[in-house]
Amino acid sequence: MSPHNATLSPEQTAHVLPYLQLAQSIRDLLMDPSVSVPARIVQPLAHGGSLFVMPASDERVAITKLITFVPDNATRGLPAIQGDVVVFDAKGGQRLAILHGPTVTARRTAAVSLLAAQLLAPTRTSAPQGKLLIVGAGVQGRSHLEAFVAGLGVREVLVASRSARSADALVAHARSLGVQAARVDDPDAALVECTLVVSCTSAQEVALRGTPRDDAFVCAVGAFTPRMVEWAPEVCCHLAQRGRVVVDTRDADHEAGDLLQAGLDVSAFASLADVVRQTPLGMQENTCPGPVFFKSCGWAGWDLAAARCCIPM
Repeated sequence: MSPHNATLSPEQTAHVLPYLQLAQSIRDLLMDPSVSVPARIVQPLAHGGSLFVMPASDERVAITKLITFVPDNATRGLPAIQGDVVVFDAKGGQRLAILHGPTVTARRTAAVSLLAAQLLAPTRTSAPQGKLLIVGAGVQGRSHLEAFVAGLGVREVLVASRSARSADALVAHARSLGVQAARVDDPDAALVECTLVVSCTSAQEVALRGTPRDDAFVCAVGAFTPRMVEWAPEVCCHLAQRGRVVVDTRDADHEAGDLLQAGLDVSAFASLADVVRQTPLGMQENTCPGPVFFKSCGWAGWDLAAARCCIPM
């Protein structure tokens, strides 16, 4: 994309953010000392939603993400996340582009999960034959399916959702990608089959009480505030004791609802930046036995990485 103050549609935004390129951009960003990301502002709205204001910048690009999150918007026929990412030139200050906020959110979140899986999944789970369980069949379920197929070579997927219709739609999309897929009604029971697990529910209540396999990589996406939760506290404690927990950023210290509600000291866990800075390019970092639990809460830096993909050097 050329910087001509373009306003990109959802399809155009997706086109300029291929998952593998975006995962690499995220890795590069975590190695860039010029990146500045202040704490995001979360403004409660009158009817239960939230307005997120998320700025970030580096030497070349500055962005502000403005999105609303309304968890019960499905009842209104509206997306849960709406808004834009506005991209500016960091030197001259001119606006360069407006990206479709929900598309950026979906793709950069899945790309963060992909990067974490590339670095942290136990060696034997990164093989294409490993089954992927997706719990939650909304926008994030779709983007994680696409990212893990493109970046990890996943060939078999199980989908669980409170909505059978949504699960069936995601199963159909997986099959359109050439992947074997099936709906499952009990995600806890399906954990025994799967070496890759992504939870991306609305996180209004515990969705998973089962114990992942010792050779599993788990990516927990849905809960991004202290009050939200997807995984039962006892499961989080088990994973912290038997395996390894990594968070996306230090903001998770006060946002990772799954871990905070389990009474765990989130600040004691490594961040994705710690992992990236300790792992040479092209090498996988985790070779230890035991499950890996990657907790993703979101960060404006990921949106900056997406903007960097769109703006020519």
